[in-house]
Amino acid sequence: MKELLTTIAKGLVEHPEAVEVKVDEPDADGLVVYHLHVTESDMGRVIGKQGRIAKAIRVVMRAVATHQNGKIAVEID
Repeated sequence: MKELLTTIAKGLVEHPEAVEVKVDEPDADGLVVYHLHVTESDMGRVIGKQGRIAKAIRVVMRAVATHQNGKIAVEID
């Protein structure tokens, strides 16, 4: 899952070497939070107009997690 998020983000940004994904441990409900860090200049590329790209990233990640019987959340920091 971490590799998928990293690959998606690196395809969107101008500085792929600065993409970093941190993963929190699952909470009591089994929710795993993925924190995506990109450079300040690439934030707009990852978020998109009105948050459309960020929403699409979250939808894809949630679909994969559901397929694997898991719960995830993606936060763009």
